[in-house]
Amino acid sequence: MTEQELTELLSQAFPESQVAVSLNGGHVDVHVISSVFEGLRPVARQQKVYAPLASLIADGTLHAVNIKTGTPASTDN
Repeated sequence: MTEQELTELLSQAFPESQVAVSLNGGHVDVHVISSVFEGLRPVARQQKVYAPLASLIADGTLHAVNIKTGTPASTDN
């Protein structure tokens, strides 16, 4: 799994959003800025990001996922 493949996967799950992925072995840092997150608590935002990655986490492709989310109005979440 490459950074580009992960970026494409997340971009499909979050169309019209900004997605950045940094991959280091099985560890991945994900930053998604999307209007989908407006009004959601941090845990709900993370659950939305984990959902398209669940099978990769379950099969061991990804061992650790660090997620940062934000909305177009506020990206400090």
